[in-house]
Amino acid sequence: MQLFPIGKVYDFMGQRRLFVGLSLFLVLASIVLLFVPGPRLGTDFIGGTEVELAFEKPVTANQIQEAVLKGDFSRPDVIRVKDDTNAFRFLVRVQEVSSIPEGQQVEMQKRLCFGDKLPEGCEHQANEVKFSPGGEKVTIRFEDAPDLAWVASQFEGLEGIRLRKGENNPSLQNIRDHRVEVYLMSRGDQLMNTLREVLPEGTVPDSALRTEWIGPKAGAQLRNAATKSILIALVFIMAYVAFRFDLRFAPGGVIALVHDSVVTVGILVLLGRELNLTTVAAVLTIIGYSVNDTVVVYDRVRENLGKMRGSSFSRLINVSISEMLSRTVLTSGTTIMVLMCFFIWGTGTLRDFALTLIIGMLLGTYSSMYIALPLTDYIDRKFFAKVKKASAKAQAARAAA
Repeated sequence: MQLFPIGKVYDFMGQRRLFVGLSLFLVLASIVLLFVPGPRLGTDFIGGTEVELAFEKPVTANQIQEAVLKGDFSRPDVIRVKDDTNAFRFLVRVQEVSSIPEGQQVEMQKRLCFGDKLPEGCEHQANEVKFSPGGEKVTIRFEDAPDLAWVASQFEGLEGIRLRKGENNPSLQNIRDHRVEVYLMSRGDQLMNTLREVLPEGTVPDSALRTEWIGPKAGAQLRNAATKSILIALVFIMAYVAFRFDLRFAPGGVIALVHDSVVTVGILVLLGRELNLTTVAAVLTIIGYSVNDTVVVYDRVRENLGKMRGSSFSRLINVSISEMLSRTVLTSGTTIMVLMCFFIWGTGTLRDFALTLIIGMLLGTYSSMYIALPLTDYIDRKFFAKVKKASAKAQAARAAA
């Protein structure tokens, strides 16, 4: 299928100043949006606890937020989740996590009579106290058979620490080595209890659809790793393009990729979308798709370098893009049509992933024609043209001699 007449050459390079100016504006605007109002980072990057609930009675985001604030939580973020089966499905995110601070761990160890200096009134002495990474379980080994009621009493009065409800909590797991496990209420459990206490009876479901948490240190590490992965991808792509073609092609390809990544993130911030590891995966996918589109056009430019000797580089680029225009539009169009299905009928993470790819692929097609190649033409005129002229003069001088 040929969308555009064969042999017709479109003057893409004649409009390069307009589109380069537009791209500069988009990049600068995206950078400003990263600071004002700033991105809405997901739990992956900032840490916290995230609970997704399908409420059984009508409730609003403001009601949920006010209810959460009445508990031991700060700055809750309540987001409505689109769901055709339940109109009252919400994502509730708080900054608090279930991890036990070091000070509380030390206090627990003292109360459980663990360590060299034992406090007065110790009925049982612990040989080992372990805290789970999520802060929801404590494993204790005692020298002798412990009194479980005494163990439970040692957790009373600790700020932010409550035992999970249940008859077998604490529980003796191993009689031989006197190992006891104590399950604590996670932040997700505490959040659910707070909602049950404040909202009308029967509104909060018995269990959450999902509960996730991540510590702030791990979130910072994931955020740094995500940034490094994008930068490393750009460096290797620049090396690949320079090796496959020549140096005048590499800067244009990489700057086009940077343009696609930055503007995509800027549009997501403008739309109020959350930035998380799914967004990073989508941006890396966009980089791979965009560089493939750019390399295909670069290949046609390289082929025409031998066919159109004597033509200007601008003319050569116009011919190459015109020849590849049908292929580019059809490839991008069919891919975006599939992604639109995921965006329309998908939910949650899948929908955000599809939206990011749609934005990135449109930008990738645009940048291949109006960013990568105009910059390649500029580099050719400013640097390689001088080298060619100097080489021609040297050859002329040798011929005259």
